[in-house]
Amino acid sequence: MIKFTKPSMKPSSADASTTTTTSSAKITTAKALLEKGHKFKLPLEELHGSILKRLKILREDGLDEGQVLQALFPNTILDFETLEIVVSTLLAGNHMVLFGPPGSGKTNLAKDIWKLFPRQIWAVRGCPVQDHPYSLVDERYFRSLPPCPQCKLKYGNITDISDFRVSDVDSEKLPVIRFNMREGYGFARIQGSPEAFPDNLTGTINIHKLEELGDPTNPLVLEPGKLLQANRGLLIIDEIGKLPLGTQNVLLQALQEKTVSPAKSRETYPAAFIAVTTSNLDDLDNINEPLNDRLANIYVGFNTKHSNNRLILDMNLSHRTPTTFIPDIFIENSIFIIEAWRRAAGEIYELSEVGSNRTMIDNVQRSVAYSIMKNDGSITIENFRRGVRDAMFGRIRARGGDSFLQNKRAIENFYEKHFDEELTRAANRYWCNFFKRDLKGNRGVGKKVLDECKTVLADRKIMIKALTEKEGYQNFRKFAAYVTRKERYVGKLTKAALVATVFELLSELNVFKCD
Repeated sequence: MIKFTKPSMKPSSADASTTTTTSSAKITTAKALLEKGHKFKLPLEELHGSILKRLKILREDGLDEGQVLQALFPNTILDFETLEIVVSTLLAGNHMVLFGPPGSGKTNLAKDIWKLFPRQIWAVRGCPVQDHPYSLVDERYFRSLPPCPQCKLKYGNITDISDFRVSDVDSEKLPVIRFNMREGYGFARIQGSPEAFPDNLTGTINIHKLEELGDPTNPLVLEPGKLLQANRGLLIIDEIGKLPLGTQNVLLQALQEKTVSPAKSRETYPAAFIAVTTSNLDDLDNINEPLNDRLANIYVGFNTKHSNNRLILDMNLSHRTPTTFIPDIFIENSIFIIEAWRRAAGEIYELSEVGSNRTMIDNVQRSVAYSIMKNDGSITIENFRRGVRDAMFGRIRARGGDSFLQNKRAIENFYEKHFDEELTRAANRYWCNFFKRDLKGNRGVGKKVLDECKTVLADRKIMIKALTEKEGYQNFRKFAAYVTRKERYVGKLTKAALVATVFELLSELNVFKCD
């Protein structure tokens, strides 16, 4: 019979740490919670309620169904059908594996799911795995989600864990704290790799605790691993197919039984969480079948709608303070050329990263970098040409032998064929939107706009007068208003320089026509 030294009821260093990080948190007892009728919920039930509540609020705000689902995942732009499948999977109470090509938004989606979680929970104060207090004082919940060995020893008035009885716990002396779940306490993330061993998930020995207690079998010496840290919350695993088989089996036990039995411990710990995992297409076969059976498989591909791809790029650019003018034509072309690549190349593993959202964003970032290097206030066609080329070539997977050179030639051929075509397409779209919407497709007015723009932009004094006074040059002002409305990332350009730069760019691309 294994006996342990009974821990002191005084706050431990772990208690003190928790109290410090949650100094404003509410502290009470298990008895008080029971008297107030607090309900016990598993993580899936907590998330289910949170999603339904948010859906109700968003619908009351008058949003349509597409906007409602997108609002649930503010940092991930995906097609409506994919979002619908994800939400239904969560409401059904399933764990999931999000699979698809690199750079399609899988990891961002997983992180957005964490933001759906109700963060505040009641937990036993000082518990390393945030035990629910009812697991210690109510037989039904004890069977549903047993508490950790440390809490059994601390509050069960025992020296042998096998002697634990719920009836022996004094609910009035069981301290309970309400705190926000955070990294390591209700949320954990694992990067799949061959070096992610079972101990990373279950736990390791805390050497300082071992020196203090002198007993390696004491549960107090275990430092909780990622599965225990995620208890009552969310576990994110990136690239689950890269986990070794033994590590996958440890995860399988947790998903099946909501408990974990660490190799370095003789006890079982609670591990009730929602697992959201990701995988690239080529790693799916590495997920063992019993584990995959526990995961809803959800394909996350690239957006098929141009408007969604534009949102992705705008979302990224909105987080920056541009010092260089980024013409909208180049932003549109950054999307067009990647969409063309996706149609041409599909999801070939060696080249799939070339068509990723990351490359689409990098098209603009590389172009800005060249402009900064040359001290240009705006991206030029030459800077943009080099930026897109570098971004696409930079996403080729480095391989030995001739494979890299073959992939490089494939992209070079695509680039030579499509770059100018897609740039002209973006420029045509820019001008034609103005011609059709603002000028109502009137060719006569269109000619007047062009003539007036040439006259005004040829003389700085006339241009300043046209932009500051209300009389005269009405046709030029229509174009100037369109440009200032259209351009979002103007850097340090004045309004006059902005309009002049766009007009010169359109002129260079020879697009002042619309059928």
